[in-house]
Amino acid sequence: MKIWKLVSGILCIVLSLFVILQSCAAGLSNALEENGESGGTAGVVVAIMLLSGGIVSIATRKGSKGGNIALVVMFGLAALVGFTLAGSYKDLVIWAGWCLICAVLALIDLIRKPKENKNFNKE
Repeated sequence: MKIWKLVSGILCIVLSLFVILQSCAAGLSNALEENGESGGTAGVVVAIMLLSGGIVSIATRKGSKGGNIALVVMFGLAALVGFTLAGSYKDLVIWAGWCLICAVLALIDLIRKPKENKNFNKE
C-alpha cells in the first residue's frame, strides 16, 4: 500500500488543481445564470479535501493508523459533498468518485494493518 499511497497522493494533488479551476468556472456559471446551485462552491471544498488528502497520503505512506483514519474522513467528506451538491457541475461526480475510491482503499489499509502486524509477530 506504500506505493498506492504515494501515487494516489501525487494524483490527488495534481487533480486538485483541475478541480479548483473547473469549480471556479462552474461557480461563475452558476452566478451568471442565477440558478441557485452551489456546485462551484462544493467543487472548491472537494478540491481542498483532495489537496489535503494527497498531502496526508504522501506523508503517512509508511503506515500510520491515524493517517488512515484522517484519509477516510477527508476523502469520505469530499465524496459526500461532491455527490450531494454537484448540481449542473457533472464533473464533480467524477471527482467525488475518485475520493470515494481513495477513502475505501484507506479503510481497507486501516483494517488490514492489524492483521499484518499479528502475522509478523508470530514469526
